[in-house]
Amino acid sequence: MKILYGVQGTGNGHITRARIMARAFAERSDVEVDFIFSGREPDKYFDMQVFGDYKTYQGLSFATHQGAIAYAKTIQELRPKQFLKDVKSLDLSGYDLLLNDFEPITAWAARQQKIPSISISHQAAFSHPIPSEGVGLIDRLITRYFAPTSIQLGVHWYHFGFPILPPFIDDKASQNESDKSILVYLPFEDVEQVQGILETFAEHDFVCFHPHIKSAYKQSNLSWHPTAKEPFKAALAKCKGVIANAGFEMASESIHLSKKLLIKPLSGQFEQLSNASTLADIGLGQVMARFDLEVIEHWLQAPSVEGVQFKSDPHILIDWLLKKQWSDTQGLCASLWEQVAFPPAIQQSLNRLSC
Repeated sequence: MKILYGVQGTGNGHITRARIMARAFAERSDVEVDFIFSGREPDKYFDMQVFGDYKTYQGLSFATHQGAIAYAKTIQELRPKQFLKDVKSLDLSGYDLLLNDFEPITAWAARQQKIPSISISHQAAFSHPIPSEGVGLIDRLITRYFAPTSIQLGVHWYHFGFPILPPFIDDKASQNESDKSILVYLPFEDVEQVQGILETFAEHDFVCFHPHIKSAYKQSNLSWHPTAKEPFKAALAKCKGVIANAGFEMASESIHLSKKLLIKPLSGQFEQLSNASTLADIGLGQVMARFDLEVIEHWLQAPSVEGVQFKSDPHILIDWLLKKQWSDTQGLCASLWEQVAFPPAIQQSLNRLSC
C-alpha cells in the first residue's frame, strides 16, 4: 500500500505523533509512506530526519499574540489563492490512501480527487459529542471543514464511547535520573513575561524551551533552550512537573510519565480550553486561565500525581489500515484501549464524564 500522510506543522504535537508513526512505518515492508507538512516556514521545522524526503507547503494556520489567538493577524496572513493553487496542483493519483493529521491541503486534494482519507488527530475527536469547552459555531465549522476526510479517528485520553484512539507515546524516555526541576513549555507566551513571572520563585529551577530562543542561556533561576527533540525529552524525563499550554501531545507525554501538570490554555482556542477542562475534571492537571502567582505557588507545593500508561502499539493501527476495512473501527479501538490501564480514581472520573 502507498500512503500519503498530511501533517499540520503549526504545533509540535502533530509532528510528534507523526514521528512515532513514521518509525513504525519504517519497520514495515508492506507499506510505503510519503509525508507532507504545512503551517510553518520550512526552516522552522527541526529533527525531521525520520520523515525522509518530505515536502512542505504554506497551508493554513492560526496566528497568536501573547498567549491568545490573534484573529486579525490570522486573516491578514491567509493566502487563499496560494492554498487553492496548492490543492489543485497536488496529484494524489499514485496513492491508495491519505492519512491526515489536521492538514488542509492534502485533505481537500483527496476530497476533490476521491482518494480515501482517514483523519488520525486530536481535532477529529471533537467531531463527536465528547466533553468540550468554549465551542462556538466557527469552531464547529473549522472542526468539520478545515481538513475534511472520509473517516474520522480521534485521539484522546479516553474514548467516551466513540471511535477515538489512545495517544501513541514515544516511550524511549528514561526516568532513572530525576531532579526537582520544572519543565516549562509555553511557545505562545512572551519570553520576557514568562521570565518575570517565574523568577519570583527563586527557590525553584525552571528549564524553559521556546521557539524564539536561538541558543541556550541561563538567567537567574531559569535556563532557556531552543526547541529540540532530544534535549526536550531528557528534560521531561528528569523534571518533577510541567508548566505548559494545553496542547494534547505535551500533556499526554507528561501524564504518561506521571508528571504533575499546570496548564495555561491558549485563550480563544476551544481545543486547548477543552483539554484543560478535561484534565482538571479527570484529576490529571491544574489549570490557570492567566499567569497567577498564587496558583503557581500552590501548584509548586502540591505532591506528584499518578499518571496513565498509554502503551499503545502503532502497528495495530497499521495492520488495520492494510486490511482496508476502514468503516469497522470498533475492533481497532478495543484492541488499542485494552493496553491502557487507568488508576481507580481516574477511571471513576472518566465514568462520570462519560454519563
